[in-house]
Amino acid sequence: MIHWGFIGCGNVTEKKSGPAFSKVDGSDVVAVMRRDVNKAKDYAQRHGIGKWYNNAADLINDPLVNAVYVATPPSTHAEYAIAAMRAGKPVYVEKPMAASYEECRIMNQVSVETGIPCFVAYYRRTLPYFLRVKQLIDDGILGEISTVQIRFAIPPYATDYDRDNLPWRVKKELAGAGYFYDLASHQFDLLDFLFGEIEHVQGFSENRVGLYEVEDTVAAAFRFKSGVLGSGSWSFVAPKDTRTDRIEFVGTKGKLTFSTFDFSPIILENTSGIKEFKKDNPENIQFYLIHQIVNYLNGKGDLPVSRGDTAIRTNYIMDKILG
Repeated sequence: MIHWGFIGCGNVTEKKSGPAFSKVDGSDVVAVMRRDVNKAKDYAQRHGIGKWYNNAADLINDPLVNAVYVATPPSTHAEYAIAAMRAGKPVYVEKPMAASYEECRIMNQVSVETGIPCFVAYYRRTLPYFLRVKQLIDDGILGEISTVQIRFAIPPYATDYDRDNLPWRVKKELAGAGYFYDLASHQFDLLDFLFGEIEHVQGFSENRVGLYEVEDTVAAAFRFKSGVLGSGSWSFVAPKDTRTDRIEFVGTKGKLTFSTFDFSPIILENTSGIKEFKKDNPENIQFYLIHQIVNYLNGKGDLPVSRGDTAIRTNYIMDKILG
């Protein structure tokens, strides 16, 4: 039985991840930690969890906790994950894996040294929507894929205008970079899952509007080891009420278009015409990945698809793009 302890129990744990740990057979949540002990207590009581802490070391050293979920901002992922692994407890870390490639490298080194696994919350690798995309590629429906294009643009969030209380995702000391690090990480990990490693990347980043100090506009070009070429553009200061969330694959037999976050219908265009594919997500979007991890830790399943050795590649790519 896997008895989880959560370090961090903010918004991401309310629905996306938290409930899934108790829905999976052979798993439950026995303790949570948050620096504000009253918030930790409130979360624990609302979710039927027996213990709460305001100190991460106390949770990690709790003898009842035998696996740790780190759901804090990226700046503390390495610290808490390393402490958990050195305590002999497998760790599941929110994405991105850490605030820099170098921190990821150290985390993986500790995992190898201790023999304790580190998993990362790139759950899109397990969602039916993206597995359908993968199936279409693997079945050869697109022929030889030549190019990949990412287009992402959203207007500023209301909180981006509050200079005295900016969200942590645009504070480099907490997030590692800006919204690019938070959102593009999903896209690059997904491309790694579909096409393998990117061997070369160049990028440019700018702060065009000045709402915060980190980048708000990014462009990149990259090449996979397989020879597929890719490009991407990201704007986090697009006009009000506009949104672009689009990935496009062009192959010798067809074109495939889908989204990363909106889960709009997957569109296949080829000589046979245009087809749409739709797939629903689980209620708790991280459920399938957590299910894989729990089964593996209980000795009942294969190695999960998102791990430290796969997730580090996304941090490397993003760090190269941002310079």
